[in-house]
Amino acid sequence: MRHLDRHTLAHAAAGVLAGVAGMSAAHLTAALLTPASSPALAVSTAVIDATPTPVKEWAVRELGSADKPILIGSVLLVTIAFAAVIGVVARRRLRLGVGLMAGLVLLAGAAVVRQPLFEVANLVPTLVALVLGPAVLVLLTRALTVERTPSHRSDTPSDSAATRRSVLIGFGALALLSAAAATGGQLIVRGRTALADIMLPRVRDPLPALPAGLEETHQGISRFITRNRDFYRVDTKLAVPIVDQNSWSLTIDGDVERELTFSYDDLRARENVEYDITLTCVSNEVGGKLVGAARWTGVPLKELLDEAGVGGRADQILSTDVEGFTISTPLEAAMDGRNAMVALGMNGEVLPRTHGFPARLVVPGLYGYVGATKWVTRLTLTRYDEATAYWTDRDWAIDAPIKLSSRIDTPRPLSNIPSGRTVIGGVAWAQHHGVAKVDVRIDGGRWQPAELGPDAGIDYWRQWFLPWDAQPGSHQLAVRVTDRDGNVQSDARATPFPDGSSGIQEIVVTVT
Repeated sequence: MRHLDRHTLAHAAAGVLAGVAGMSAAHLTAALLTPASSPALAVSTAVIDATPTPVKEWAVRELGSADKPILIGSVLLVTIAFAAVIGVVARRRLRLGVGLMAGLVLLAGAAVVRQPLFEVANLVPTLVALVLGPAVLVLLTRALTVERTPSHRSDTPSDSAATRRSVLIGFGALALLSAAAATGGQLIVRGRTALADIMLPRVRDPLPALPAGLEETHQGISRFITRNRDFYRVDTKLAVPIVDQNSWSLTIDGDVERELTFSYDDLRARENVEYDITLTCVSNEVGGKLVGAARWTGVPLKELLDEAGVGGRADQILSTDVEGFTISTPLEAAMDGRNAMVALGMNGEVLPRTHGFPARLVVPGLYGYVGATKWVTRLTLTRYDEATAYWTDRDWAIDAPIKLSSRIDTPRPLSNIPSGRTVIGGVAWAQHHGVAKVDVRIDGGRWQPAELGPDAGIDYWRQWFLPWDAQPGSHQLAVRVTDRDGNVQSDARATPFPDGSSGIQEIVVTVT
């Protein structure tokens, strides 16, 4: 039985290596062509599209930015498990094993074909896996068959050991080559996503530098300006689109007097503007981290729409990204005077690829799923009863104004802090309305006004803090915000679906 188990495991390992070799070579090929055409990423994207909304919400809430690597890892683990079974099948019936391996690759190829902007060239990585995976399975299966088959005419114990050693060396070499291919693919993608030699366009009326935030004096409060590398990222992309700014363009069409197309250089040549705007993901729970504040550089959206001439029928902007993903934005939000823009820069740098290079929409006051299309390439003016977008097809709300909310950054929930003089602090946002005041409640007592940090306008968050003489024991801390129109943050609890979370954050800390 032990001898049987050893050979079964060896064939399972052969199946795994064959599958990994195919996937790694396909990933390397996709990195050189179009990263999203990697079969593993295509399958993972298909899983995202098929996942029920409650499960997606759970993943974003619990996993945050780690949801994508965890999903890809899960798909790879399932694929590896199937490959191991295929390897065991191939031990007895090699042709069946090869057929199953080819079928596994073809299933991934079907996910590639289903991508919105599929091109025949996107099948090249799948074809590489289709050839390499079964071929490696045949080679390894035959090598294992030779290794375990005795030849009474010539084999000696030393010959058998040498054969086994050769097989092990072959397995190890193949594993190393597969790892090198996968790593090489990642390095190529990373290199291709790097931006160099692109300068921000000139700005019409540069804003003064933002003042120092409260984080300078009160440790634990979120930075007044969210650094680009720290800015949250929630989207459906498993591979960041690699867009050539020289061939990219932005088209405005639909219910307009004249269809317009702008190149990247066209937008850069215009007098750009700067706006300080906070963005929030609709999946952000009360007290969550899916919110960030930045200074954006770009072209006012209304200027572009006015040049195209807005018709009289449209009530939405259906924006499309470079891979065919769509988002619906209320047309009124682009035309009512708010600082909506087509952004080309972020915090004094060219827009990072992970945040939408070459251009993205930024519409203050709206959750990202209706107002922050990244990698945007088309703006179509149309009607909600004529065209729907990715998220509205999944029953998310059409109008999505960001709800009043506030967050306690320090002390941390469930933390232990020393007694004595300290501060309770955090951030609050009332986007497109402005923060008027923030109140803090301790142990269910009266609401106490907190001190506010610097003001960067109605579209930007405010930092806040309240000095606290912390006494030993367990304490409950709560925070709420009031906007400049007198609206107070609601204490009614609501989950993010379908139009954003609400409620008062209340945490428990222990003072020792």
